[in-house]
Amino acid sequence: MRKLVDGLLVDWGVSIRRACQALRFDTSSYHYKSRRTGQAGLELRIREICETRVCYGYRRIHVLLRREGWQVNIKKTRRIYNELGLQLRSKHPKRRVKAKLREDRQEATGPNEVWAMDFVHDQLALGKKLRILTIVDIHSRYCPATDPRFAYRGEDVVQTLERVCRQVGYPQTIRVDNGTEFISRDLDLWAYANDVTLDFSRPGKPTDNGFSKRSTVSCGRNA
Repeated sequence: MRKLVDGLLVDWGVSIRRACQALRFDTSSYHYKSRRTGQAGLELRIREICETRVCYGYRRIHVLLRREGWQVNIKKTRRIYNELGLQLRSKHPKRRVKAKLREDRQEATGPNEVWAMDFVHDQLALGKKLRILTIVDIHSRYCPATDPRFAYRGEDVVQTLERVCRQVGYPQTIRVDNGTEFISRDLDLWAYANDVTLDFSRPGKPTDNGFSKRSTVSCGRNA
């Protein structure tokens, strides 16, 4: 994919950001590849993945590395993972690397560039609790889904997303928190298969996605 981006840069003279948008390729992945330098680069990338996906073990980290083009076997991934002490990392780690990356976020300039997805909780008159999955387009403020259920799993989130995307198209990025449904393998595989970037907020930092939270709550209440 990086070669395709490079081709657009040369042939059309566009910026890296525009080339990546045209190919629905995450700009951060493009830059990660460009700064790989052997062992040090691999260690840095593993740390960065752990910063944003705090519940991932070395096996799922290895899958992400292979997707990005790293030529590394799973034994080496596990060794580095253990040497860096990541299997003992805190449930509330400092996220300096990810926080720095968030400063470079580009504002959504069109529909289906960035969606926000979150749960809103409600309760029926008889006391039974309800969970409402809400999806909001950051640019247009359009809410393509408010899906209420008594229980939600990762595969249910995928089911709702697939139904919505067939109607309005696929987004480039979806901003989510680190809830169990959003870090599930089902959602990870769906996002990879459809070239959608999952942008995780930092645990305990709702201000990372302040607009997203407000929009999804408002969308859920108006459903």
